[in-house]
Amino acid sequence: MIHEWHNNDSSALLALWLESTTFAHPFIDARYWQESKSLVRDAYLPAARTWVWEEQGRLEGFVSVMDSRFVGALFVRPDAIGKGIGRALLEHVKQRYADLSLEVYQKNERAVNFYHALGFRIEDSAWQEETHHPTWIMRWQAAQTPSA
Repeated sequence: MIHEWHNNDSSALLALWLESTTFAHPFIDARYWQESKSLVRDAYLPAARTWVWEEQGRLEGFVSVMDSRFVGALFVRPDAIGKGIGRALLEHVKQRYADLSLEVYQKNERAVNFYHALGFRIEDSAWQEETHHPTWIMRWQAAQTPSA
C-alpha cells in the first residue's frame, strides 16, 4: 500500500494536502492554505522525497521528507484518520532515516500527541509570522529509541 511517489502530476497530492491541512488547522484561515498551494506544488513537493498510501487506486495519505532529515508533510485524508495510515507512513520513513525533525502547530494537539507517541520530542519552538501561530520543532533519533 505504501510506495514512493514518482508521478509528475502532483494534483492528487495537492488535493489531499489542501483538504487535510484545512481540516487539521481550523485555527488558520483556509485562504492561507489556498494561497500556499502554488508554493507547495512548485517548491516543496519537487524538493522532497514522497511516499504515498493508496487503497484501490485512491490516495489516502502521504509523507514527504526534505533534505533527508525534515518531515515536511504528513497528511491523511480526513475520513481515513485513525486507521493507522499516518503511523505506517511515518514508520516507513523512520526505517530510512536515523534522524528526523518536523514542525507542528502547537494548537494542533492531536498531531503533537501523535508525534510524541511515535518517539518525537520537542526541542524548540518557533513563531510562524505568516499565520501568527506558534509551532513546536520536534525531533526523533533512532539511536535514542528504546528497543522493543
